[in-house]
Amino acid sequence: MKSWQKAIVGTEATVSEAIAAIESGSIQIALVLDNGKLAGIVTDGDIRRGLLRGIPLTGRATDMMNANPVSASVALPRDARLRLMRQRSIKQLPLLDANGHVIGVETFDELLEAPQYENPVLIMAGGLGERLGVLTREMPKPMLHVGGRPLLETIVRNFVQQGFRNIFISVNYKAELIQNHFGDGTSFGAAIRYVHEAERLGTAGALGLLPSTPDLPLVVTNGDILTTINYGALVDFHNATPADATMAVREHKVHVPYGVVTAAEGYLQVIREKPTESWFVSAGIYVIGPTVFRLVDRGVKIDMPTVLERVVASEGRVAVYPIREYWLDIGRVEDFEQAHAEFHEVFQ
Repeated sequence: MKSWQKAIVGTEATVSEAIAAIESGSIQIALVLDNGKLAGIVTDGDIRRGLLRGIPLTGRATDMMNANPVSASVALPRDARLRLMRQRSIKQLPLLDANGHVIGVETFDELLEAPQYENPVLIMAGGLGERLGVLTREMPKPMLHVGGRPLLETIVRNFVQQGFRNIFISVNYKAELIQNHFGDGTSFGAAIRYVHEAERLGTAGALGLLPSTPDLPLVVTNGDILTTINYGALVDFHNATPADATMAVREHKVHVPYGVVTAAEGYLQVIREKPTESWFVSAGIYVIGPTVFRLVDRGVKIDMPTVLERVVASEGRVAVYPIREYWLDIGRVEDFEQAHAEFHEVFQ
């Protein structure tokens, strides 16, 4: 994202100051902010039209600004941002956090370029996949073929296509099959390194085996998930919060085919006929900030829910990121069959 801070002016700024902000910034507009919130934007065209109306250079920039500019939540996926800008014929899109504060400005030219992220990625691929029975007797679950290639390859390719190149893969069960397939990652456009679990360390133990604590937030994903989630949007969302970690979640609904009875002290209170219950469940995808690593001991088995509970217990924050994109956890034979049926429709 281009530098945009030099383009900021306050609500008391003059037209001259707005012109200076446009010229010194890199986004070709001036952002008029009121206590960090977007009051409006001023373009070169706004200034020229204002001057024609007789507003002097010493006049207020707010007299010529667009007070209702198009903006978007930082959580809006990249593709949706690009679509919005095309629909509204704009070249700059202010991005807001949950409180309405400006935390960046997307430009149309930047969105047309492939984004690049320096954040490291850790893919957990050391599990046994016991629930898949005979399918994983000779093959680690992430190497099972879906859509004509290993599941893990689809995950790696998705990261690379979205601009993530620095990838770690945590291995244990039949690790050599994974290493032989991916090597150092060069043929996949990535730099791949391996984290070897001498014994299985749970869904988060591999965090303690990384060669060093990453300087940037680490993206972690289970190695048995097929999804079209925008990892860059997830990282942007995390960076826009004060959270130490972010958990991606997905809505899970269960339809109860009976009348559900609520009683108190032996007497009927209410009957809900065939209700649908809904919860948010972990999607097995996380962003882990550097401060979290102090909560994971090297070589000690631990699961991700425990790590996140430790963050909360230590008065840290864990943000929740609902995903709407396609997502499938391949934990059972039925899931594996579903993945085969849907793959080419989803991953064209």
